[in-house]
Amino acid sequence: MVRLKAMPAPRPSQPAISLDAQVTIPEGILFKDLSGETVLLNLNTGVYFGLDPIGTRIWQLLQNGQSLHQVLTYLLEEFDVNQARCEADLMQLVTSLCEHGLLEPVASSRS
Repeated sequence: MVRLKAMPAPRPSQPAISLDAQVTIPEGILFKDLSGETVLLNLNTGVYFGLDPIGTRIWQLLQNGQSLHQVLTYLLEEFDVNQARCEADLMQLVTSLCEHGLLEPVASSRS
């Protein structure tokens, strides 16, 4: 789903991300859709990723502020995929993007 390029070491460990989480795109991240695939570039670190069409769809949904659970629901409606596999792939992608500074978890407003 993801082609990684110019990968420095990941950021220090972050708390586990759950399906209830939301993520945001930090400042300094550029993205360009190239005929259904997306290239992401972190201007601050030089890290760049290439996303295939499914990764691109996930990125589009995340841009709209969807929770990861909402993204999973859309993916299950749009693609013929088993829920467990879809959830695992989604969480793996989001975790990797967060570790490399291309996404950031949104702080919970719960007290």
